[in-house]
Amino acid sequence: MDTLGGLLDAPRARGAFALRTVMSSPWSLRILAESPITLIAGVSGDTWVVPDDGEPVRLGPGDIAVTRAPGHYNVADSPTTPPTAVIHPGQRCCDLEGNSVLEEMTHGVRTWGNDPEGSTVFLVGAYEHLSDISDRLLRALPPVLSMSHVDWESPLVPLLRDEVVKDEPGQAAVLDRLLDLLLTAVLKAWFAQQDAKRPDWWRHQGDRIIERALRIMHDDPAHPWTLETLAAESGASRASLARRFHNLVGEPSMTFLKHWRMALAADLLCQPGETVGTVAEKVGYSTPFAFSATFKRVRGLSPQEHRAGALSTG
Repeated sequence: MDTLGGLLDAPRARGAFALRTVMSSPWSLRILAESPITLIAGVSGDTWVVPDDGEPVRLGPGDIAVTRAPGHYNVADSPTTPPTAVIHPGQRCCDLEGNSVLEEMTHGVRTWGNDPEGSTVFLVGAYEHLSDISDRLLRALPPVLSMSHVDWESPLVPLLRDEVVKDEPGQAAVLDRLLDLLLTAVLKAWFAQQDAKRPDWWRHQGDRIIERALRIMHDDPAHPWTLETLAAESGASRASLARRFHNLVGEPSMTFLKHWRMALAADLLCQPGETVGTVAEKVGYSTPFAFSATFKRVRGLSPQEHRAGALSTG
């Protein structure tokens, strides 16, 4: 696993919010939802993403934008159109007086807007759980980034367009995985274009020692790794690995390992048949107590609370 792969391995959508939006002008949506990451993909017509801080971004068919929390912004037919509805946390849709407009603007399976025959269509995919997204990934992104269809082309947007309106068993899981694939593909293409603006960990791509260390931790998170044993397996001295890993990845190797274990544990806790004890063993903790303490310290809630929350939204 290379360093970019390690960064992009973090997104794991669970019950993500996915929607096909159909609008007729004039329209403007005020976005206060503060989802950790949201993708907006143009299908037809022009869609403008207007951040509170930053330049407006125009999306035509095939273009895509990614926004991250905690920024607020408008999505509109024009940068100058005032908001006509507000999207609050939890994707709660209201008019300017605070009245719900969900029912009147819903037009079938995951289809929403002010006109079911509107000429502007765009797709929205929002990660609703902060634990699904690596803090390191969020820190690497601007509040809004965009990719033009001229510079980036993928069959994933048409596929998401087709799948988002289906009402079939298991469809939520299909949309979660599509969203993960689309986000990963967009970010990979965007990072590749950044040149001098690339973060340090990107400019050091190809460091075989660090890539070896990342692959080791990724493939065997349950092993009782120390900096010494990781350095020996990676072919470096302890001091060299510590220095290079911190410079490249942006945090100490043992901190990275702890966060990787907790990200893996968060996924495992949502699987049928897993217990806190079995998950603890799979991510390298000798006792459920030690694992639970670390999980709560890193994630802000206990493994049981995480599982309950995942089940309630799934």
